[in-house]
Amino acid sequence: MSRPTNRRQDNHKIDWHLPSISSSASAHHMSRELFVLTYGALVAQLCKDYEKDEDVNKYLDRMGYDIGIRLVEDFLARSAVRKCRSYSETVDVIAQVAFKMYLGITPSVSCSNTTENEFFLMLDKNPLVDFVEELPAGRCSLCYCNLLCGVIRGALEMVHLVAEVTFVQDRLKGDDVTEIGITFLKKLEDKKHKRKK
Repeated sequence: MSRPTNRRQDNHKIDWHLPSISSSASAHHMSRELFVLTYGALVAQLCKDYEKDEDVNKYLDRMGYDIGIRLVEDFLARSAVRKCRSYSETVDVIAQVAFKMYLGITPSVSCSNTTENEFFLMLDKNPLVDFVEELPAGRCSLCYCNLLCGVIRGALEMVHLVAEVTFVQDRLKGDDVTEIGITFLKKLEDKKHKRKK
């Protein structure tokens, strides 16, 4: 059977309108709150799909990594930061600019060793757990916010820095503070294509 040629195809256009908001700060707050709620639903679904906490943690890290490798372009365009000259400068930019820009918080930074390649971000407030009081029952190994580690790792890799990023302490696990550890492993060489003469 063939379609009649004289029949016009209907193109339905859906016009979505967000509620009017008086300031951009309110819009940012609303979108952050929506992200937090959506993230909670994602973690809950992953806990149903995977029996082991390690599998959920790996999935969240991989998902964050994919976000990080794409988010770095937006960050560099919007922040206008210059190239960092040291690991400590890089971590300061992550804490003072990136976290502030995307999550509305500014973690404090500390360095733990003399080689200055290991740093800690202390989060006084973690917006991803605004609506979470505790980890689900039987999920004591779950790193609920492991997405953040993946985002940081992916973004760093895109600026040629290989790092290990993990949660060191987590308030959801009864710790006094939420702390993310960043250990820089190496700098990747920027491969520039040279013309052959």
